[in-house]
Amino acid sequence: MKILVINGVNMNFLGIRNKEVYGNKDNYLLKMIEEKAKELKVEVECFQSNHEGAIVDKLQEAYFEDVAGIVINPAAFTHTSVAIRDALESLSCIK
Repeated sequence: MKILVINGVNMNFLGIRNKEVYGNKDNYLLKMIEEKAKELKVEVECFQSNHEGAIVDKLQEAYFEDVAGIVINPAAFTHTSVAIRDALESLSCIK
């Protein structure tokens, strides 16, 4: 089983930006995900982009791949991206 984890804008700067808000540990999120996936014997692919179109492309690719589920934190795009919302909506028909 493969799970796709998508992180959006500035998530690559965890531990770097606004440490008092976002913490001071870099890469801890990805490490945590990878450790849990290994424990559960689940394949996980982590993807991060600061570009809306790249996230939409990755979501559309997931439709054609053997992806069992998607975990997404679009970060700031949560509030502004109709394109990402539309791409997610089109994936509701994943087998």
